[in-house]
Amino acid sequence: MEAEGQMNRQVLDQKIRNRPSSSTKTTFKPIPKYLEQFIVKQNYDEYTPVDHATWRFIMRVSKDYFKTNAHKKYLKGLEETGISIDWIPRIEEMNEKLMRFGWRAVAVSGFIPPAAFMEFQSLGVLPIACDMRKLEHLAYTPAPDIVHEAAGHAPIIADPEYAQYLLNYGEVSRKAIFSDQDMKIYQCIRNLSEVKEDPNTSESDIQKAQAELDEALAGADYVSEASYLARMNWWTVEYGLVGPIDQPKIYGAGLLSSVGESQSCLKEDVKKVPLSIDCLNTSYDITRPQPQLFVAPDFNVLNDVLEEMADQMAFRRGGLEGLAKAMRAQSVTTAELNTGVQISGKLIKMISDENNQPAYLVYEGPTQLSCQNQEIKNQGCERHAQGYSTPIGYLKDSHQSVTDLTREDLENLGFKKGQLGKLEFESGIVVEGEKIHEMEFDQKRLILTLAHCTVSKGSQILFQPEWGEFDLVCGTFIQSVFGGAADRGAYLRATGGFTGAQSREQKSNYKKEEEPLYSLYAQVRSMREKGDATAEKAESILNQLDTIQSDDWLLRVEILELCHHYQWKTGWCDKTQEKLKTISKKNETIGFLIQKGLEAIENET
Repeated sequence: MEAEGQMNRQVLDQKIRNRPSSSTKTTFKPIPKYLEQFIVKQNYDEYTPVDHATWRFIMRVSKDYFKTNAHKKYLKGLEETGISIDWIPRIEEMNEKLMRFGWRAVAVSGFIPPAAFMEFQSLGVLPIACDMRKLEHLAYTPAPDIVHEAAGHAPIIADPEYAQYLLNYGEVSRKAIFSDQDMKIYQCIRNLSEVKEDPNTSESDIQKAQAELDEALAGADYVSEASYLARMNWWTVEYGLVGPIDQPKIYGAGLLSSVGESQSCLKEDVKKVPLSIDCLNTSYDITRPQPQLFVAPDFNVLNDVLEEMADQMAFRRGGLEGLAKAMRAQSVTTAELNTGVQISGKLIKMISDENNQPAYLVYEGPTQLSCQNQEIKNQGCERHAQGYSTPIGYLKDSHQSVTDLTREDLENLGFKKGQLGKLEFESGIVVEGEKIHEMEFDQKRLILTLAHCTVSKGSQILFQPEWGEFDLVCGTFIQSVFGGAADRGAYLRATGGFTGAQSREQKSNYKKEEEPLYSLYAQVRSMREKGDATAEKAESILNQLDTIQSDDWLLRVEILELCHHYQWKTGWCDKTQEKLKTISKKNETIGFLIQKGLEAIENET
């Protein structure tokens, strides 16, 4: 049995281990219907002139630094994936560029459920949040935005080894078991980020949302597979370094999209640790700069560590260990038997035999029976709306599986028309009932349906005739257990969709009262792009800025950029610098950003 299980697991994992290189010609799989709900239209005209200036500032101040401190593919990757320094990218154009590397891009808005994000990634699809961070959140935003998703994630995908890791990670993560605690934490994080981004939010609203997150985090009493993989994602995809331990380069999207932390993370006070599977034991705080970072010598090591993790996961180990993870998670999982039958639902009880092997499984709520990730006809959540149970294992004395019994064998066991037959399992579980139907696949019996059925173990009654027909799945052991339903589309249609899903349109930062400010930003942009800037026009814009929003710092930095470029010698240039010094003293973060903006101007030739 152990050898057979190992063989089945090897077949199961072949797709992951032998994914084609992203440099080969790719046949794109269709995006499942249940993922389409998260795809939105990028309304490019919704971006304000301030949005474009914010994007440009982030990219400009980072460009020179990343020339020497980011992975060598980063700057070239910006161009190869359709990302400009000067304006917010169009996701349709990024999609066209990414397709050359075997990837695609879709626009989403804000947070989407982790399981949905990972499934997109397993298909070679990069979900890009098309929202743009507000100017006041330029250095850091708690919500996904196009800076992080496009400028952070996309460029390194142009590296084939890294792209392969993302595909493999998506495939493994798609099979990870999420716990009900994970989903509570996700919803609290999403709510907190939404609250912080809402301009109408009060401080008490933020404090309430933070308290709810703190409570959810405190209530998490174990680390699920999904949480371990989230840590790996954090220390690689988001905050990863690559290269020699004493001179690493940045490739993590969280660092590449952060003006502040990207320029502090390579300093000596941030500990550098060689990447290994031990990174899974290191938690992280999304609200603070990271005190240590993990360094991979090259991108191939990422896959090595991922393989180590995957070998410990329930989808490869199966058996009692996998079922125990599923039962503790209290979420929808799938148990796959050696015959190929898949049971998807919330496992709440398990009876083991004297050898401590699974003998009887009990599911609560909507449950689905599938084969090869396709729901079996009439065996979905409609039939098993209130739950499901079944014995598994070998039959007593014969050491046979129910799937191997011939029709003559069944008749000898009493399963004749209108009569009650009996199946006795090695575990001591006894099934008695009238056979009314059986379902086969590839000449193998997968399900035996019985009427007037009683299931018992000694004096314990596990199923009674008045509960309805009993669908016994055929199989002797559990070869795999993974997160989510086998036929996700059918399961989600029957149960109402992803937990925590909340589809919405692209968020806009537009405010009618700021239209005069937008006009000034647009004028500066026009002068820069057309090359018709004059000192008189710039001075006029500064004077108008003083009357409508005296503490706006970014537009003043852009005007000083023009002043430097055209080498204007005017008194207002000096006054603008003094004004920026005054603004810097009011806020430490803005002071840092102004300093970086002025340094970028000085570094331009």
